[in-house]
Amino acid sequence: AFTGGTETAWAINRSLAARPGPIIPFIAETGGLNAMFVDTTALREQVIDDVVASAVGAAGQRCSALRILFVPRDTADSLIEGLKGAMDALILGDPSDPRTDIGPVIDGEALSGLKAHGERLAREAKVLHQVPAPETGSFFGPLLAEIPAADFLEREVFGPILHIVRYDSARLEAAAGPLAARGYGLTLGIHTRIEGFADQVRQA
Repeated sequence: AFTGGTETAWAINRSLAARPGPIIPFIAETGGLNAMFVDTTALREQVIDDVVASAVGAAGQRCSALRILFVPRDTADSLIEGLKGAMDALILGDPSDPRTDIGPVIDGEALSGLKAHGERLAREAKVLHQVPAPETGSFFGPLLAEIPAADFLEREVFGPILHIVRYDSARLEAAAGPLAARGYGLTLGIHTRIEGFADQVRQA
């Protein structure tokens, strides 16, 4: 049994397949492009609290962490402003200090990957906000970016980066389709006060 990156899981699988002797069963849990869908009935403060905790808690280094937030165009600007404010209140530093909200990412290689993705977002999408990071250590400041659709992401980016997709309330299926087509599925969040919206998201 293995929990970790998809590429590593494939490498283990190939090694096991090439090994002489009996077949060894292999189970791998390799993360996902976890999304949350919000509608116009959702309570703003509750959404912001849950989004920040999920997306950047543990420096975004959880396979269950939120990666893509789908927000309705009608309330997107207000929600984004709230997320920026909540991110600015976070304290980055030594995780042994009780005042710290976010510690470093695991190593320099992880930091390099996050920086490269941040550069891609600056070139091909829209960086909305980033929290300054300490200059020493492998810290990456939580980053908020808007992407055109879920298929902008080819794989999970393992760190405190939240991607926002605006959607038209009347075209939820069109927004959810590229996410479903990616073939990742681990966690899903829904913020609404209408049960029908939750059913619609699950079906999409």
